[in-house]
Amino acid sequence: MREKAKELQRQRMEATKKGGMGGGFNVDPMRAIGSSNAYSGVSVDTPAEPPKPTFSSAPRKPMTSKAMKLGGKSKDVDSFVDQLKSEGEHVSNEAPATRSNLSSGKAIGKAPPSAPTIKMESVHAKIEEKMTVVARRDGGLDNMELSGHLTLRITDEAFGRIKLQLKPATNSMVQTQTHPNIDKELMKRRSQIGLKNPAKPFPLNTDVGVLKWRLQTSDESNIPLSINCWPSDNGQGVCDVNIEYELEQDQLELQDVVITIPIPHGSGSPVVAECDGEYTFEKRGSLLWQLPVIDANNKTGSMEFSCSGTPDDFFPVQVAFFSKKSYSGLQVLDCYEVENEALNVKHSTECILLGDRYEII
Repeated sequence: MREKAKELQRQRMEATKKGGMGGGFNVDPMRAIGSSNAYSGVSVDTPAEPPKPTFSSAPRKPMTSKAMKLGGKSKDVDSFVDQLKSEGEHVSNEAPATRSNLSSGKAIGKAPPSAPTIKMESVHAKIEEKMTVVARRDGGLDNMELSGHLTLRITDEAFGRIKLQLKPATNSMVQTQTHPNIDKELMKRRSQIGLKNPAKPFPLNTDVGVLKWRLQTSDESNIPLSINCWPSDNGQGVCDVNIEYELEQDQLELQDVVITIPIPHGSGSPVVAECDGEYTFEKRGSLLWQLPVIDANNKTGSMEFSCSGTPDDFFPVQVAFFSKKSYSGLQVLDCYEVENEALNVKHSTECILLGDRYEII
């Protein structure tokens, strides 16, 4: 495109020179290029020759370096392309590979699948939990903390006056707290979520927090997933690393588990001897051990690899996962009308547990 612009500019300059040498009339050189001059607005009759192509009616601005700058705004490129097309040039409409695709270093393939969409009824209850775990490499638990909350969303005013029937938390260490407008005694006695004033409806079309809970412990028997990473120096500047996992809470089902082991900078790709699941080495310095599901039927797994470095180089090990089952065991069982618990209200539920920060130091 830059070369084409230069060629067009040279053609204009040559046409200007020829027009200036053409006779005794003092005519603007650009006027000789076409029968209708875009720059002067004056028409010149040339009956001896057929009409020549005309230029754009708008004065053409000088091409600045900004218009030709690589990586500039797309509208500048589009403007230049339109300019070439207006002058009869053929320009391909095929989009080139973007710089981000070329420089990312990743294979360009299909987009990752999106999370399945949950069909939401007029009454929708959502349980969300986040977990933080800091464990030590030689065993023991520095800290484990769980925070959770239950939100309610109602989109039809006909179902504004309802109660939720809950299954209480199965872990006795979970401490719950109701919203000030929720009937605390009803929650204690019957594990039900309802407003203090049953004559009032819940707000419409908004996520209303009705219950929250918390758990904090340093008792390692409560950890959901244990990671044992054991690097051994073979005396030649290379470590043989054995790492294994074990699900400690059989009621959980962890999905899309990624265990990240740091790899020393400049050590190259680790040599993997054995691996349950899949693994990916990132040149930034991480070995990603990927497991689609860890549950009661797939409780344990291991990986073995060799890499140059010292044992301390392979910590901290980090874990990421999500689960559609809560750690607390709290569940939404049913939904009733306030006046008549025999009338069940159609509702939808959602539950997600996230490993917010989970690492072995």
